[in-house]
Amino acid sequence: MFGYFEKICSIPHGSRNTKAISDYLVSFAVEHGIRYEQDALNNIVMYQDGTCGYENHSPVILQGHMDMVCEKDADCTLNMDTDGLDIAHDDACIFARGTTLGGDNGIAVAYMLALLADKSIPHPPLEIIITVDEEIGMEGAAGVDLSSFKSRTMINLDSEDEGIFTVSCAGGARGVIHFPVERRVVYGPCVKLTVEGLRGGHSGVEIHKPLANANKVMGEFLGRIQKLMPLCITKLQGGAKDNAIPRSCEATLIPLGMHIERINDIAAQLQKEIREGFDEPEAVIRGDDVDALGGNALTTECSAKVIALLNAAPNGVQSMSKDIEGLVQTSLNLGVMSLDEELTLTFAVRSSVNQEKRDLLKRLEELAAFYGGTYDEMGDYPAWEYKKDSSLRNVMVDTYSAMFGKKPEVVAIHAGLECGLLSEKLPGLDCVSIGPDMHDIHTSRERLEIASTRRTWEFLLEVLKAL
Repeated sequence: MFGYFEKICSIPHGSRNTKAISDYLVSFAVEHGIRYEQDALNNIVMYQDGTCGYENHSPVILQGHMDMVCEKDADCTLNMDTDGLDIAHDDACIFARGTTLGGDNGIAVAYMLALLADKSIPHPPLEIIITVDEEIGMEGAAGVDLSSFKSRTMINLDSEDEGIFTVSCAGGARGVIHFPVERRVVYGPCVKLTVEGLRGGHSGVEIHKPLANANKVMGEFLGRIQKLMPLCITKLQGGAKDNAIPRSCEATLIPLGMHIERINDIAAQLQKEIREGFDEPEAVIRGDDVDALGGNALTTECSAKVIALLNAAPNGVQSMSKDIEGLVQTSLNLGVMSLDEELTLTFAVRSSVNQEKRDLLKRLEELAAFYGGTYDEMGDYPAWEYKKDSSLRNVMVDTYSAMFGKKPEVVAIHAGLECGLLSEKLPGLDCVSIGPDMHDIHTSRERLEIASTRRTWEFLLEVLKAL
């Protein structure tokens, strides 16, 4: 199983770059005589008969996704579009040097390949779903054809905490505000503003943590400067993925009369507030002189509107569940900000209450209209609702208790899983999501615990025997 994970890590497989990994899965199926289908999106489904004595049992679906979030450190030279990952381990955890590891969700694919390749492992008939582009809106799950599937029992392998069974999750969508900008040639000394060193994290499961959003911090930085002196923005860029809390942001501006020393006084005070008010001990906020005298910049009026829009944009937890203690009910993350011919702000919106999700998306649309911009929406996916009576959940809880001498935790989560979309395609689907312990997913600090991965593998095999 670890060998298959290592192979997966050697093949570039970021979202929208899945052809190579999808073709590898096809070659695996051909090599092992497994019936498969590869669609135009690069989704893969596979079918395998039950092993000896299990041929006539009801089939079980195993599901995960092949794409990963590609994030890397600023000094990392690896090209994640073309290069495999530089993976290593420290006996306790597997990690990738300088980049995300893609344990979310490469380990699910490794589990499934190891199971399919070993004819000695007892299991009922299997229906396998390996989707693409889960990390950018579950586009693979939305497009995959499951009309030939017979099973209505599914184990999703896209969770990150051993011993925690996920049985419900939030729905979500991506909202994008487009704001037209007006530029003109402006002369004057340029200053580069930098926000960096933030921890980042998953915009679903970690949105409630005291993590600063670099894009919002930059908005505050620009706003404080503007209160003392008009300014003209030339560049503005922050974040790379809407579902990752942004760790860094940069802006270049022409302050009309302000000295760099005063800007860095503001930076020092804001850095102190971020370090003390959030779990951000390594936050760095600064201003630097740029060797340039002017440029094609936004007008002062347009710059003021950009700053106002950025600071008015909602971000973070919007409401908590009244039914499940500690569960975020509705949130959004301003994950990507870029300025070119227009300003674009891209948000990942999540909620376990469909009406709250629609209300929050409507709020973004109204915000765009108020500032004279436009709004797009994409990647809408439904919530995965809790199933009160679940025979699969009962089998998995009993198996876990027997193996480990304690009951697992059964939870709902705020992160998005493909189970909601797949439940719409397979009415009556009984589903539970599991996975081994992973830490700091979607960041270059990502770690996959080796012992937990093995225990989860052994647990999966026992559940398949029990089913």
